[in-house]
Amino acid sequence: MNEFFRKILKREDPSVYQVKDAHLNRTLRVKDFLALGVGTIVSTSIFTLPGVVAAQHTGPAVALSFLLAAVVAALVSFAYAEMSSAMPFAGSAYSWINVVFGEVFGWVAGWALLAEYFIAVAFVASGFSANLRGLVSPLGVELPKALSNTLGTDGGVIDIVAAVVILLTACLLAYGMSAAARIENILVVIKVFAVLLFIVVGLTVIDLSNYVPFIPEHKVTETGDFGGWQGIYAGVSMIFLAYIGFDSIAANSAEAINPQKTMPRGILGSLAIAVILFVAVSLVLVGMFTYSAYADNSEPVGWALRQSGFGIVAAIVQAISVIGMFTALIGMMLAGSRLLYSFGRDGLLPSWLGKLNSKGLPNRALIILTIIAVIIGSMFPFAFLAQLISAGTLVAFMFVSIGIFGLRPREGKDIPMPAFKMPFYPVMPIITFISVVLVFWGLSVEAKLYTLIWFIIGLLLYICYGVRHSKKRNNEKSL
Repeated sequence: MNEFFRKILKREDPSVYQVKDAHLNRTLRVKDFLALGVGTIVSTSIFTLPGVVAAQHTGPAVALSFLLAAVVAALVSFAYAEMSSAMPFAGSAYSWINVVFGEVFGWVAGWALLAEYFIAVAFVASGFSANLRGLVSPLGVELPKALSNTLGTDGGVIDIVAAVVILLTACLLAYGMSAAARIENILVVIKVFAVLLFIVVGLTVIDLSNYVPFIPEHKVTETGDFGGWQGIYAGVSMIFLAYIGFDSIAANSAEAINPQKTMPRGILGSLAIAVILFVAVSLVLVGMFTYSAYADNSEPVGWALRQSGFGIVAAIVQAISVIGMFTALIGMMLAGSRLLYSFGRDGLLPSWLGKLNSKGLPNRALIILTIIAVIIGSMFPFAFLAQLISAGTLVAFMFVSIGIFGLRPREGKDIPMPAFKMPFYPVMPIITFISVVLVFWGLSVEAKLYTLIWFIIGLLLYICYGVRHSKKRNNEKSL
């Protein structure tokens, strides 16, 4: 038994990952990571969550929830920046925690992120579908309910649009990083233009009375806490998923040029841009119409513009936003496939997932990610997916924030000295960890329950398969 625990707690030698990931082509620059981060963060969420959260939890104070969530995300991003600068490995938190705390903890962090990527891809695809259908509905183009709604929702069987867009994105990524990065950069610029267009046009029809009272009186509704600081807190937990895109940057750090400088600039820069855009959109949206008008509305931005008489602008913004959602799918599917590749690389999942094709791409992992995301995205409701993304991500963020304590003593020794360090060590990592725990605690009971079930499945899989097939232990036996 002691030998068993010694093995699962054994920390990976960072030089092993440097060798294993050496065959991944380093082609990504700061501009590519900024585009990847902004494209992933400023995605479905900015066009959907402000209205949904305002109606369910915060009222006009939705901007405060976005700001508070941004503060927590910023704290985590500092830890991510240091980790990715010191250890630019594929798999992000999974590989880092494997190095600083040991394999079993790395598996738990990676398993949490795997839930994030599976569900996030499905979530973005679901938002893409809702916005595309909202865009074409004025033209009289409507799909049957069986093909436009998820299983069991209003007569739905499968969201066919969500399934198709995931497949199309996978086909693009299968061709390689360079082509995906070029398309990502172009689409991000176009998407930011759409966000700015909405803000400028929306400001012309703001009704200041819609902001009063800014923080409604607290009450408990069918959707949980509404109003007061309780509602704002509930909004933070739901909104946090909007900021998780910087993890997708870290997951691709093994393909970064000069990662010591590229990674911190990409992570911190993309988050700063995203925060400004999210707060501005949320303030404009609740100023255009009373927050209750956005209840059960999965495309509030387009709806608000159409109701305000800006049908052409709505069509332009929604058309660009729909196209721009490809950027989020690119980012999430890139990161998710790299994580699956990392599990296969280390033998914790079938080793064929860790195989690369002739172009040095983990397309086997991409195929598995695509299949699972299609099933989830086309069959599970949009609101259900939102909180589950946050749950898995927050667990991984807990590990990364506390992981700074395992990383810092080894920097300049067996781990290179990073170009960026988390400020105010050791106080900030502790504050970050507590903040993430508080956000996690604010999730719904269902989200926490499903997260618990996911981790039980993950631990059983690790004990039954990963422990026996781990390449780390197999390499030890061969010595």
